[in-house]
Amino acid sequence: MGIKGKEKKISEPGHENMTMRKNEEFELLITDYSSEGLGLGRYAGFVWFVKDTVIGDRVKVSAMKIKRNYGYARLVAILEASRDRVDAFCPVARSCGGCQLQEVEYGAQLRFKESRVKQSLRRIAGIEESKLEEAFRSVLGMDDPMHYRNKAVYPVAERDGKPVAGFFAARTHRVIPCSECGIGAPENKHVVEAVLEWMERFQVRAYDEARHMGLIRHILIRKSFFRDCLMVCLIINGDSIPESESLWEKLKEYKTSSFSISIQKEKGNVILGKKFIHLYGEERIEERLGDIVFQISPASFFQVNTAQAGVLYQKAVELAGLTGKETVWDLYCGTGTISLFMARKAGQVYGAEIVPEAIEDARMNALRNGIQNVEFFAGSADILLEEWSSWNPDKKIDVICLDPPRKGSSQRCLDAIIKASPEKIVYISCNPESLARDISYLHEGGYELEVVQPVDLFPFTCHVETVVLLTRQNT
Repeated sequence: MGIKGKEKKISEPGHENMTMRKNEEFELLITDYSSEGLGLGRYAGFVWFVKDTVIGDRVKVSAMKIKRNYGYARLVAILEASRDRVDAFCPVARSCGGCQLQEVEYGAQLRFKESRVKQSLRRIAGIEESKLEEAFRSVLGMDDPMHYRNKAVYPVAERDGKPVAGFFAARTHRVIPCSECGIGAPENKHVVEAVLEWMERFQVRAYDEARHMGLIRHILIRKSFFRDCLMVCLIINGDSIPESESLWEKLKEYKTSSFSISIQKEKGNVILGKKFIHLYGEERIEERLGDIVFQISPASFFQVNTAQAGVLYQKAVELAGLTGKETVWDLYCGTGTISLFMARKAGQVYGAEIVPEAIEDARMNALRNGIQNVEFFAGSADILLEEWSSWNPDKKIDVICLDPPRKGSSQRCLDAIIKASPEKIVYISCNPESLARDISYLHEGGYELEVVQPVDLFPFTCHVETVVLLTRQNT
């Protein structure tokens, strides 16, 4: 528990007689980052985490919360700035919970992400240093890391009787008003302001989470860089919106080609509802990765960084080493993005995804691109993989690709992969810690780590995408 005005005695060797109080100030040298992008330093035998600090900063901080052997502190002053410190481009960078590394020079961000992946593989997967250095490739960053996001979700609230929209402060549901985001599409600003103006004009109330009242909960905006157009979806605590045509006429001024609503009357943190009502324009927008065009609905999963998603998937295909004859399974395939990339180079590709709507989008995307050597199945990846193997005992699987959610793959799925015994496993992950855990399990099942390739899909945040290649050992 944190302390509230009481002393906390420190019992680490060499500091037995020291005590710390909440709000006590001290100096700290920041030497590392946490996985959440908090600056990390050591003082009085403790590890201290400090928001808005940069490796190399010498800072004055104030103790906020003290645990058994670590604590959290608030930044009071920067006594000596790191050479990697830069000015944040967003006026609400420190209060908004969206970005964690705006004050870190971009090259230093990439070094941190490489370090985070390496540390996870050493600590969790137990990869030896010599093996890690042999397998590791430098992170692939962006030439221009600004305005890269093709999707933004703005929570809506009320301040002094007026609607506002922005982003949640870190670890809260307190909305920080902000219509213009440096990592989002520039057009988002106009859409948000148009919605807020419409709400004021027609007295449409913002959703109040505490009272479960009000209509407009979130504004979802997707951008197609390929078609240069927008999709707008309002998430509402109701069944309809008033004066929708008036808002549509305004949204069309900002290249909006699709307008819909999502019905979400449930309490809780789930943003999208299960029911969508298309109002105006097209039902979907199109985006292109490489030479493949994807149709995207409001609920579709699609990587938020279009340019870097293409880099990531091309790298996955390269690591798979496809020659045109292989049988490939793509687990957790979503709307079929990786499957279709693989199908261009493989003999036959099978995609598995537990969300039926995503499979329908995947089939539509295959049809739209004239790709015939791919088949998609709705269901649990491990069950589908086992069933296919039992139905096709004379066929072998050459490559299995998986891109699981942030928590990583299920053990049942990993067991099914090991049982299927493909020559190669291409694993794409957005979480170095769960990736390292699953690599360790696959290693016990007879697979050796060959390549680790980080790709920066999320500049100015602490997140990093990684694609790895594992090969089966003939033991």
